[in-house]
Amino acid sequence: MHPVFDDVTMTELVIFDFDGTLGDTRQKIVSMLQRVMRERGLPVAPDYACAATIGIPLTGAFLRLFPGMTETEAEECTETYRVLFERHRKELIPELFPHVRETLEQLKNNGIRMSIASSRTSASLWAFLDDMGLKGYFEYVIGAQDCAEHKPSALPVLATLERLNVRRERAVVVGDMPVDILMGCNAGCRTVAVTYGNGNRADLIEAGADYVIDDIRELLQHL
Repeated sequence: MHPVFDDVTMTELVIFDFDGTLGDTRQKIVSMLQRVMRERGLPVAPDYACAATIGIPLTGAFLRLFPGMTETEAEECTETYRVLFERHRKELIPELFPHVRETLEQLKNNGIRMSIASSRTSASLWAFLDDMGLKGYFEYVIGAQDCAEHKPSALPVLATLERLNVRRERAVVVGDMPVDILMGCNAGCRTVAVTYGNGNRADLIEAGADYVIDDIRELLQHL
């Protein structure tokens, strides 16, 4: 259930997802997952199946793609992914979606704090943010290894709010997948879903997004 907001409620913090919300990583993630499958002699899953796992931690992604796989085998696939990622990281730097940089700059100018909650590791997030020239916008990053529970659990958001000392009604969660929106809703925050990433409008609405936008610039209208 969403909290009730009054006219004096002001946004202090925007918590962004990364993949599919800030960075266009879909094809790079799909290619990396398929590279791991080839490396480990597994059947190569089609693009659409790989893309459907974006937003959940890697071990869970492999378990979803290969239902007969054991937890240990999935962890071994995850380790292979991380080794390959480090080896090819410079090739994997994503492009920003249109108007992301300008929107982050406007948020910063408006005095709104920003953080990221992602199913990536925080180390890979900081590395990408550095590569993309975005590091200075974000005060805090929470990754897959930083929480005992992952999206759609509220824990990544709640941990962020505690760390940054922000009340839930003054935070907005922005993401492209239903798990992002559910994470924000479960934490009692307002949520904004973007349609240009990996999710679709109907699923994002069903997940309970307060607002659904087609361009990141529209976020400024909903804070």
